[in-house]
Amino acid sequence: MPNRIREFKVGQLDVIVYPDNESLGQAGATQAAAILRAAIAARGYANVILATGNSQLTTLAAMRHANVDWSRIFLFHMDEYIGLPPEHPASFRHFLHEKLVDVVRPAEFYGVEGDAPNVAETCQHYAELLHRFPADLVCLGIGENGHIAFNDPPFADFHDPVWVKVVTLDEVSRQQQVGEGHFPSLDVVPAQAITLTIPALMAAKHMLCLVPEKRKAVPVLTALTGPIVESCPASILRTAPHAKLLLDQDSASLL
Repeated sequence: MPNRIREFKVGQLDVIVYPDNESLGQAGATQAAAILRAAIAARGYANVILATGNSQLTTLAAMRHANVDWSRIFLFHMDEYIGLPPEHPASFRHFLHEKLVDVVRPAEFYGVEGDAPNVAETCQHYAELLHRFPADLVCLGIGENGHIAFNDPPFADFHDPVWVKVVTLDEVSRQQQVGEGHFPSLDVVPAQAITLTIPALMAAKHMLCLVPEKRKAVPVLTALTGPIVESCPASILRTAPHAKLLLDQDSASLL
């Protein structure tokens, strides 16, 4: 396990700071694998919800080599653009196939079908799957506007009555996708997406929030030191005793 620089608690949330992005990713993968192995030992299989995006790259890379039986793991993810086919380079289904699924071959990968003709039915069906396969673990990040999944400040609801819904994306979220290199310009980033809601994420037995990079320092600071409010959706993690926030020195630099 990589060396930890700092470890502290904010509310009910454990916060751990690692030297750099690589060591954070290795630590995240090691902790995730332990959780998944325990679930497999107890029940014969495990269910995991994964995030996508550049902040998850080191963790996903390390998970490809983790000591875990992927043939016993059912894999879900937390959002997808509406109208984007799965083969599109910016599709989150494409991202996960490339970075993990096609390498480790899980028992099943349930992709969010953002290009399905009936989006309402897609949301309902995915919510039913999540209830049928309760998550042992969710690995998530924090967006530049403080979002978790695509629960942007204008649409985040700590008490959302549904587990999966359609949202209109905040411009900060859309610009982040351009900045990460997934789209050439803001005008081609889809305006809407399907997302797991905050209650769906919080329902997982374990939560690992993996947040490297300097550009996340402000949302991390806000999430940990500001009020617990939907204008900073990630602040809800401070109420989660089953969550851990893993930072590197850059993302923790303002704490």
